[in-house]
Amino acid sequence: MTSANASRITIDNLQPAQNVAGVFAVQNLQLGNTKAGKPYLKMVIADSTGRTPGRMWSVTEEQFASLPTDGFVYLEGQTQPYQGEMQIIVHNIRAHQPTQRELMDLLPATKQDVDEMFAGVLRLLQSIQSPAIKCLVDRYLEDGDLMGRFCQAPAAQTLHHAYLGGLLEHTYSLMQLADKIVGHYPHLSRDIVLMGLFLHDLGKCDELTWLEGFGYSTDGQLVGHIGRGVVMLNDKCRACEDPELGDAAVKIPANLRRVLEHIILSHHGVPEFGALKLPATPEAIFISNLDNLDAKMNMALDAAAREKLGAGPDLGSDFTEKVWALGTKIYRPDPSKG
Repeated sequence: MTSANASRITIDNLQPAQNVAGVFAVQNLQLGNTKAGKPYLKMVIADSTGRTPGRMWSVTEEQFASLPTDGFVYLEGQTQPYQGEMQIIVHNIRAHQPTQRELMDLLPATKQDVDEMFAGVLRLLQSIQSPAIKCLVDRYLEDGDLMGRFCQAPAAQTLHHAYLGGLLEHTYSLMQLADKIVGHYPHLSRDIVLMGLFLHDLGKCDELTWLEGFGYSTDGQLVGHIGRGVVMLNDKCRACEDPELGDAAVKIPANLRRVLEHIILSHHGVPEFGALKLPATPEAIFISNLDNLDAKMNMALDAAAREKLGAGPDLGSDFTEKVWALGTKIYRPDPSKG
């Protein structure tokens, strides 16, 4: 049986006024209203090569109710350059359950080498000096199932680093950044910063699902990555005291545990973005701001897609559509290369 995606045009190869048909992922599908008050669909259409906006101007509420907010669809439509992007005007759309082969075409993945990134994370963790934190590092690293998921998971369902291997890429990026600049603040604990960055999003290994499309697990819906990260940390602290470790057993000081818990609880910065506590240690403030920087730069550079400028059709604008997570449109060109 032939895959529905056998001859599908990929997002990165879209050209103006091109007919499009095939299975795609959709993200953030919403029902809007035109200025005339008529309902229309707006969505992000994606595959493993990229994402682009989609609109369907003639739609009923019944059609909308039959479609996933975030999931997979079969659609037919035509491309149209609009405000710096090649959007797809959808003519027909229906929910679709992709085959495993189709999923390989639909799920985006990191362009970095996973083994090299994980080796980089290990190298930075092994540079930690604190015996108590080193014991914690060992307890996490010996959890092969967790580390396997850490290397596979996206960092988010739809926002920053939303692709297979994205969590590892985001974590390694943060640890590299921290290693370069933490010395600028000589009274900041490098050990706590590196360990806090390794831990801050690790609960996403349980929060997110990715083998059949990106979504939230039951654990993610009920507990979330912040709560799961704290529970996981306490489990590993107890494991450090296991008598079977012999001389390698270490009692994790209560205040060290609390400081690491605080980093997990506060790394989103403010309650509006999910933080359960405001960052209140120098290390937590450093981590929260660095995390925000890396996430926003990933979104901005992904939207700008500067590597594609001049390599494809003229899209009619130097600005992207508004990136809602950033609250602005992104100006794409790099004038220094003009």
